[in-house]
Amino acid sequence: MTTWIWAAVAVVLFAVYLSWTAGRLDRLHARIDAARAGLDAQLLRRASVAQELATSTLLDPAASILLYQASHAARQADEEQREVAESELSQALRAVFAAPEQVEELRAAPGGEEALSDLTSAVRRVPMARRFHNDAVRAARAVRLHRLVRYFRLAGKAPFPLAFEMDDEPPAALNPQGSPV
Repeated sequence: MTTWIWAAVAVVLFAVYLSWTAGRLDRLHARIDAARAGLDAQLLRRASVAQELATSTLLDPAASILLYQASHAARQADEEQREVAESELSQALRAVFAAPEQVEELRAAPGGEEALSDLTSAVRRVPMARRFHNDAVRAARAVRLHRLVRYFRLAGKAPFPLAFEMDDEPPAALNPQGSPV
């Protein structure tokens, strides 16, 4: 009789562990969704600020065209091309603001200080949002790779989480180590 009781206790404890693991995995997937929404918001903000700056006549025509095309492509990119388009926007921002002198010229222009402040803020937030998203993905992947999670299909039909890989290095002139912005 005691063997049956111990077996029942073991089955109940195993079921509780599986339930706890499934709940943890569900919370990690919710965290990924929230982090992805935050990342999307920051990427959209950066592209919008860059596009607004490109159309403001504060930059020279060549820089405006380059920045406008890259920001427009980033805003219109479908999900498969999003990482590439956002990386190209980062490269365009680095090309336009390659030297601190360009930043100082923009700062001296009327309305340039506010535009520069908005752009700097938007550019600085993207790497943090991407890091939060990729950390959540890494945590969910670690749980999903456990044998019990795979054998008992605790992830359900949720897709395997993918990290968002892009070039998000800010322009040196907008970086706090690059210049006093």
